[in-house]
Amino acid sequence: MEVRNTSAITEFVLLGFPSLHHVRGLSFLLVLLMYSLSMLGNGFILLIVFVDPKLQTPMYGFLCNLAFLEICYTSIVVPKLLQTFVSAKTTICYRCCMAQFFFIFSLGTIELLLITVMAFDRYIAICHPLRYPVIMTKTLCVQMSIGSWLTGSIEIFIQAVMLWTLPFCDSNVIDHYFCDFGPVLSLACSDTHRHELIALLSAIFFAFFTLLLIVVSYIFIISTILRIPSASGRQKAFSTCTSHLTVVSITYGAIMFMYMRPNNAHSSFHFSKAVAVLNTVIAPMLNPFIYTIRNVEVKQAFRRAVYTKGSCFQDK
Repeated sequence: MEVRNTSAITEFVLLGFPSLHHVRGLSFLLVLLMYSLSMLGNGFILLIVFVDPKLQTPMYGFLCNLAFLEICYTSIVVPKLLQTFVSAKTTICYRCCMAQFFFIFSLGTIELLLITVMAFDRYIAICHPLRYPVIMTKTLCVQMSIGSWLTGSIEIFIQAVMLWTLPFCDSNVIDHYFCDFGPVLSLACSDTHRHELIALLSAIFFAFFTLLLIVVSYIFIISTILRIPSASGRQKAFSTCTSHLTVVSITYGAIMFMYMRPNNAHSSFHFSKAVAVLNTVIAPMLNPFIYTIRNVEVKQAFRRAVYTKGSCFQDK
């Protein structure tokens, strides 16, 4: 059966942050700085892993997936956010809005799956170190990465189709800086309770299911670490997990505040917008630094890259 869009609206207006109008210049520069740092930090991870063979391991393969995801994620959201600070009226076409919704939420779901896979990788590395090379093969890593991308995309595609078929025939002003599910759904001129329920159940299932897997993994990880006899060994094992746990806390904390509340589509979006900045602007900027700033292997790889580059210049 052919799906038809009955919407009378051809474009939406993104409201952004009207309360920041008096400091929009400063807000623009601040967001632009964070966006630039995010692109540089995640780009650095991709580059350093690509050029250094010693970092081409399962853990850094998953980290590259996450870094590439963050580059895509911020590039879909931040340019429109920046436009709301410099333009009196920021519009986005109807099809563009639906596409933005799909990519934002599919990438968000993929991120949950990737950090769950990374928790599994840490579990095998710490709890079964001798079997790690046998279990975490290159084939398995590729399969888990591809599986994460496909699962996240398919799951959100179903919700995107449901949203696309809704009629929008009255207001076209979205009280947000991107096409978030709740603010867009609130503009529909038909009953949306089924859509809200499906979205809520989907968020609960994916968030709690992946979080449960992460928690179970770390229960085994921590119990194994505590049995390590030497203090230095325990500290080294814990250090490999702290960065991942920090990212997990930021990601799931933001998701629970934004999308796991009943009647999200008809509640005030001001708090959700503020939390969304954490998830779409600040976290992608912090993640590469969280993963690399205390990572000895990345520091050594950077020194090797700089030394090699310096040696090449000296030879010339």
